[in-house]
Amino acid sequence: MADPQAADGQALDAQALDQQALDEVVRFTSELIRIDTTNRGGGDCRERPAAEYAAEQLAGAGLTPTLLERTEGRTNVVARLEGTDPSADALLVHGHLDVVPAEAADWQVDPFSGEIRDGVVWGRGAVDMKNMDAMILAVLRAWSRAGVRPRRDLVIAFTADEEASAVDGSGFLADHHPGLFEGCTEGISESGAFTFHADTGMELYPIAAGERGTGWLKLTARGRAGHGSKVNRSNAVSRLAGAIARIGEHEWPTRLTPTVRAALTELAALHGVETDVGAPDFDVDELLGKLGRAAALVEPTVRNSTNPTMLQAGYKINVIPGEAVAYVDGRYLPGGEDEFRETLDRLTAPDVEWEFQHREVALQAPVGSSTYARMRAAVEEFAPEGHVVPYCMSGGTDAKQFSRLGITGYGFSPLKLPPDFDYQALFHGVDERVPVEALHFGARVLDRFLRTA
Repeated sequence: MADPQAADGQALDAQALDQQALDEVVRFTSELIRIDTTNRGGGDCRERPAAEYAAEQLAGAGLTPTLLERTEGRTNVVARLEGTDPSADALLVHGHLDVVPAEAADWQVDPFSGEIRDGVVWGRGAVDMKNMDAMILAVLRAWSRAGVRPRRDLVIAFTADEEASAVDGSGFLADHHPGLFEGCTEGISESGAFTFHADTGMELYPIAAGERGTGWLKLTARGRAGHGSKVNRSNAVSRLAGAIARIGEHEWPTRLTPTVRAALTELAALHGVETDVGAPDFDVDELLGKLGRAAALVEPTVRNSTNPTMLQAGYKINVIPGEAVAYVDGRYLPGGEDEFRETLDRLTAPDVEWEFQHREVALQAPVGSSTYARMRAAVEEFAPEGHVVPYCMSGGTDAKQFSRLGITGYGFSPLKLPPDFDYQALFHGVDERVPVEALHFGARVLDRFLRTA
């Protein structure tokens, strides 16, 4: 459990955050949602208004924020709060400011209204991830009022462009402003410590300790252009279709990383299933079949994956094009990139070339670290009925770019959610929303963890 005393000697009261902080986390979430930072991936996003908003709140907490841009309007914010122990490693606390698009006609409310209705905050970014941005700001402002300082230096970063390539966000910061993150060895951000409702009413709180790597692929097939009525054995479309079919049907072998092994072991024990994940005859699919809903936390990360997503070819039905292009969303496990490349070479040969359109590393973080233990303790303090388990994200976050600086990343953006809130479905989904009580829980847990980290 957490140390009963904060680094500065202040008692860790279970209600350490004042009412103003609880009110602010709700208001900040709503107000950030109202700032439309839609990122369509074409470079037209403008995070600057949200960055200026975050910087204003940081300044109100007594910090000195720095605004940085690679591209005009694509703004990042970085600030540092000095801890009480100058010898301690610093901790990076980061969140992104951009959101994915939302089609207003599909929603019950305007997705950028930030409407608060029946104890729920609605809008794009409510869970991904303006809620966490608001928690960070509310906690820091509460600390400023109470005179609280953490043990470790905290580097606070709000980034642009996470929902696309991160080239204007965390990638830019890591490559061009590494000095701002001096001393940071670990970081926390999105997609962890949320309530996952398993079978029989069991509440799980998965903390992310890994991410699959990103391998977005462009496939190109070339052939002989010609008339659609003629026999053509060098048809680029046929060549591409064959490769895409092989990729889509490929069954990737099981590869269990340490994080996934730990997740399977803990989930099996919680479900009363006897298993040995290290046994030579271990069958992961058999175990997943016994875990009920909880299998969804692990199933996407026991293998690499490749999903064809886009096709481009031709301009007229009776003309055989000389080139056809496809795109594939590929993801690979930590340690699995070589196998991923070799398999793609085999599945596309001999007529189709492939290349990475976007590539980022796979990540793994230790589940035996003191930081993980303190995250677990903070969740258990406010959700004693819950069970904290590790998991690996199937997708990726800004932690990939910050790993270039030697920063080990965890997913920790706590939320206590009722059974009818499907957190994972709300990510990038229609009617994205977050309960007010979930924000209060998240702010309290974040406060507790950061005081003891």
